Amino acid sequence: MAPEAKFKSILSLLPDKPGIYQFIDSSDTILYVGKAKNLKKRVTSYFSKNQSGKTTVLLRKTNDIRHIVVENESDALLLENNLIKKHQPRYNILLKDDKTFPWICIKKERFPRVFSTRNQIRDGSQYFGPYTSGLMVKTLITLIGQLYKLRTCSLSLTESNISAGKFKVCLEYHLGNCKAPCIGLQPEADYNENLKQIRDILKGNISTVIEHLKKQMTEFSQALQYEDAQIIKEKIEILSSFRSRSAVVSNTIKNVDVFAIAQESDNAYVNYLKVVNGAIIQALTIDLKIRIDEDKEAILGFAITEIRQRLSSDSPELLVPFKPDILIDKVKYSVPLAGEKLKLLELAERNAIYYKLEQKKKRMEHSPQVRTGKNLEKLKNDLHMPELPLHIECFDNSYIMGTNPVAACVVFRSAQPCKKEYRQFNIKTVVGPDDFASMEEVIYRRYKRMLEEEHGLPQLIIVDGGKGQLSSAMKSIDKLGLRERVTVIGIAKKLEEIYFPGDSVPLYLDKNSISLKIIQHLRNEAHRFGISFHRDKRSKEMTKSDLDEIKGIGGVTKSILLKHFGSVEKIRNASDTELEKIIGSAKTAILISYFKK
Repeated sequence: MAPEAKFKSILSLLPDKPGIYQFIDSSDTILYVGKAKNLKKRVTSYFSKNQSGKTTVLLRKTNDIRHIVVENESDALLLENNLIKKHQPRYNILLKDDKTFPWICIKKERFPRVFSTRNQIRDGSQYFGPYTSGLMVKTLITLIGQLYKLRTCSLSLTESNISAGKFKVCLEYHLGNCKAPCIGLQPEADYNENLKQIRDILKGNISTVIEHLKKQMTEFSQALQYEDAQIIKEKIEILSSFRSRSAVVSNTIKNVDVFAIAQESDNAYVNYLKVVNGAIIQALTIDLKIRIDEDKEAILGFAITEIRQRLSSDSPELLVPFKPDILIDKVKYSVPLAGEKLKLLELAERNAIYYKLEQKKKRMEHSPQVRTGKNLEKLKNDLHMPELPLHIECFDNSYIMGTNPVAACVVFRSAQPCKKEYRQFNIKTVVGPDDFASMEEVIYRRYKRMLEEEHGLPQLIIVDGGKGQLSSAMKSIDKLGLRERVTVIGIAKKLEEIYFPGDSVPLYLDKNSISLKIIQHLRNEAHRFGISFHRDKRSKEMTKSDLDEIKGIGGVTKSILLKHFGSVEKIRNASDTELEKIIGSAKTAILISYFKK
């Protein structure tokens, strides 16, 4: 059934009013939340035009469409934002998390503390930010500390605790950094007046604070309280100095929010600037992941609602490059064409574009191909190689008490294991536990065959072992005439020493070096592969018995006999009748003939 026919009855009942709509799947999960000035027109539009692949998939998965009618467009905007945050629908715009940005918190408590934090706790405390610059947070906290003597302790300064004399002054009081409200030396009203000024500073209303302080200074001077007037004067100078360092962009713009957007494929970047009294006091860029086709007006509308809610912005005017799909009530939207407002908008647009380019560069730097290339370049430089080691091979010998000697070769291409090219070797020409001779044999066999079959040689060969194993490997390399064609190194496990042919002094790489980590990865993988091969071979040897030597007795018959009798000795001593019952007369005759010999 076509999607339009499937939801025909629902579409016909939708009202011509503002609200939000939800696409629900068969498991009652919300797939998408949208807002609309006119619910009927907006939802119907999904079924009346050709949609992109992602939107088509959304409609195919949708099992029901629900809606909520609201009073006005602004309410629809806020409700959509809240529902997206609550349900995180799969196909809605994804806001990338910014919880790592610092905030300044005014704690909800008696005699509130002011401090920086990266975690918001919903306990009624007031948060200002987020600040993209940690330096800005530090500057503001330092400024507040210079201007106001606030407590930094976490004591419970209730009226009853202070009256009962539960606390004593600390070192901060003696240093002049706190006025000791803990013992009642600072009235709560005085402390709260300081907090009111701090809130104004954090909101960017520095001029208001300066005007208030000037009035206080005048009052102290008229009352001949010159020391207090001097303290206020110093505060004014500190604030004036801080304001002079702020980015003043206009003398006429008082209180506006500026928004600009930059897009690329499935990502959108929205830059926000808050301008108060002509100075930029806050800047933030958010990163949005677009899940289905959304027009730029809808994306900008979502970002504006999210940022203003998060930052508790109440600016009466917004500067935007174009008007979003739905407007907030009692807020003026301006699309400047000239003058200072246009310059502000252009500044926000540049910030959005720079952020977009920065994120693109980061993604490229963190892509596996780029990261691998950098790591191999580092390895090449550390080992003084003539070319990039895109193909690396590592060898390890394995045996226990001289039995079942084997060797393993692992192959890495572009710093990643290429398991289909791994090789295992049974040692053929060496008798007993001779690690050096075994390494010489395996290296010779491996590269003699590669030369005969005209396969490409590795740029780097790693031998698990020190100078002895490396020297043995080089004998085979020299026999084959490969010394000038490949780089060969040995790694001694105890101190992770890197040995080069003909050099008795090892190279020590930094233990955190990516080069050493790559070499260790190869060595450990060769060791693992060799041990597993040796274990398999040893297991076969342990299960080998005299029955393996008897022609006509296969593996299945052997297993049946061992399972029934438990050992070869018991099979040897079994009667003909017992054997015939289990394996038949023909195979019994073969067994008896063998044991008689």
